[in-house]
Amino acid sequence: MARMSNYLEAQLRDHIFRTAVFTKPAGLWIALYTVAPTDAGGGTEVTGGSYARVARPPSDANWTAASATDGLTDNAAVITFPAPTANWGTVVAFAIRDAATGGNLLISAPLIPNRTIESGDAAPEFAIGALDVIFD
Repeated sequence: MARMSNYLEAQLRDHIFRTAVFTKPAGLWIALYTVAPTDAGGGTEVTGGSYARVARPPSDANWTAASATDGLTDNAAVITFPAPTANWGTVVAFAIRDAATGGNLLISAPLIPNRTIESGDAAPEFAIGALDVIFD
């Protein structure tokens, strides 16, 4: 199950219960990790071999609406990474960040099952509805 980062939890808490205003990110980028990040961040993001985060900005075309009872949103459009031109290793997690590089970790989750991605493999992707985020 996806979990919010400490950063996002603090921003939302201050926005709802205090006087701070949290402005939603202008962009969202999906990242892949060979060592999963924790709620505090860290982890080891894939690098090299044509890897790049994939942008899926906040919009109705990119993310489904949560129902009143399940809190689920997922990708409404396919998320396709570049085809690997070198071995990326075993991908164990994904994350949603607020920048193409660096930026803040917003949400992360294990990738089940893990996937070994090697040079020459087809471009990795999340099919429509495959990347789930549940607010519960």
